[in-house]
Amino acid sequence: MYNRVAGYKQYYKSLVMLGVPIIIGQLGAIITGLADTIMVGQHSTEELAAASFVNNVINAFIIMGTGFSYNLTPLIGQNLAMNKKIVIGGWLKNSLVANMTTTLLLIAVLLGIYLNLDSLGQPEELLPLIRPYFAVSLVSILFVMLYNSFRQFVEGIANPSISMWVLLTGNLLNIIGNYILIYGKCGMPELGLLGAGISTFISRIIMLLLFIAVFMLRTDYKPYRKGFTHIRINKQSWRRLNSIGWPISLQQGLEAGTFCVTAIMVGWLGSLELAAHQIAITISTISFTIYLGLGAAVAIRTSYYKGANDWYMVRKITIAGLHLGLIVVCIVCTTLFMTQSGLGLIFTDNLHVNAIVKTLLPILMLYQIGDSAQIILANSLRGLADVKAIMWISFLAYFIIAIPAGYLLGFTFHWGIAGIWMAYPLGFLCSVCLLGYRAKMQVKSHLV
Repeated sequence: MYNRVAGYKQYYKSLVMLGVPIIIGQLGAIITGLADTIMVGQHSTEELAAASFVNNVINAFIIMGTGFSYNLTPLIGQNLAMNKKIVIGGWLKNSLVANMTTTLLLIAVLLGIYLNLDSLGQPEELLPLIRPYFAVSLVSILFVMLYNSFRQFVEGIANPSISMWVLLTGNLLNIIGNYILIYGKCGMPELGLLGAGISTFISRIIMLLLFIAVFMLRTDYKPYRKGFTHIRINKQSWRRLNSIGWPISLQQGLEAGTFCVTAIMVGWLGSLELAAHQIAITISTISFTIYLGLGAAVAIRTSYYKGANDWYMVRKITIAGLHLGLIVVCIVCTTLFMTQSGLGLIFTDNLHVNAIVKTLLPILMLYQIGDSAQIILANSLRGLADVKAIMWISFLAYFIIAIPAGYLLGFTFHWGIAGIWMAYPLGFLCSVCLLGYRAKMQVKSHLV
């Protein structure tokens, strides 16, 4: 057993070297989310509940948009394996255009949701808080989508430390802005939840500008800038990016949509349940981000080895990613088990909300293995540009199994919020089984 694990040492090192900067950058965003939740929760429980609804809805679409931007990863990896840096610059340019058109569609759908907030069954007292925060968050999606292209570019060419520093800088500024605008410091008005939204909006603009500055000023990016300048925007590239991007986007969106729909269902139970849901989701996002960073590293490596036609390495990298994910799961579950009694009190002093959070933490621990494995496997397939399969698998796992099961357990069997949350482990289990089979068949068909 030891010899088998030791044989993966070089693959662990490869993934850790790529994944850690990505994880650190993403954890910066999560820390900002934690800061938002803590600061807003300390300001008022009603604002925390409103933030829960808006963040779950908006983040579902941001995750969809981020998934679409992953279309660049397999294209960069394959061209990098052939040292075609000028071509990569052209792909980046066309990616910005494709992301812009996708953003307009996402904003249109969110605008429709915004105009029909009264029909979603949320607590009436929260709507005056939800509306302005929703509007500011909606507009900021444009800047997220544009900097996602640059982020996928620098991570795809194995420079993840750049995105790490850009994200950390932007998120630090967001925390400072939160403090000033939520509580009305430095002569600014006390805006509460709306202040958190404005701060996030400004930080996203700054992150886009930082990515642009890095791309324009780094001397080693000269070949990429040449491709960006000389290769034209064209329909063929736009179609290729959309053919890869939309299945990933829909796959990500189906998973995120599960969290969105469950947040709406939790809202039917009341404001306290919605506040507890936001706290538990915020906690779970920390582990999700680590798995996502490992998954991004797996996608970068599998895309590179596919370009080099080395399917033996594709298999080794995927298995190594699963091993590392399991190690993280053990650490996360141990930490949650040891801190579960008072974890909710970090976010709010409401004892009822904390009691609800305590009932959700065992379910959160239950689904960690499934969450980790499905992210690693989906990203391995994403690196291979095998994206249509993961889209259909996600549809089956989340919308056919997870969401109906959550409703059935939560309302028909009267398990309440715990029943709704059981949708997550059930969906992840189904996803892992199907993605694992698909990944095995992909590699097997090319090794024979």
